[in-house]
Amino acid sequence: MKRVLIVDDASVVRLLIKKVLKAGNFEFAGEAINGKDALSKYKELRPDIVTMDITMPETDGIQATKDIIAFDENAKIIMLSGIDQKEMLWKAMKAGATSYIVKPFENDRILSALNEITESK
Repeated sequence: MKRVLIVDDASVVRLLIKKVLKAGNFEFAGEAINGKDALSKYKELRPDIVTMDITMPETDGIQATKDIIAFDENAKIIMLSGIDQKEMLWKAMKAGATSYIVKPFENDRILSALNEITESK
């Protein structure tokens, strides 16, 4: 079972993603509330996949993705953002994100992205 770290400053979003993980047979590895916290949790928990919000306090998701990729070049990160802009998508992918999902999201879209990453590993 693949382990997933959830990074989002909104507790309601973290809760929704936890429910999606349970429904999709993924294991909840832990959660972080900002990008700075994300890097330390990644190092501590070593999840298989990370879901990463872009807009967060302290360190945003783009920088956190760069930091995690610098630590582990094989990290698999799904960016989640309410910002539906090509520029943000480009920045996320350039930072090393594996996939990008726009909020509000359908549960199936997250499961699909998680399964794609799992199958490509």
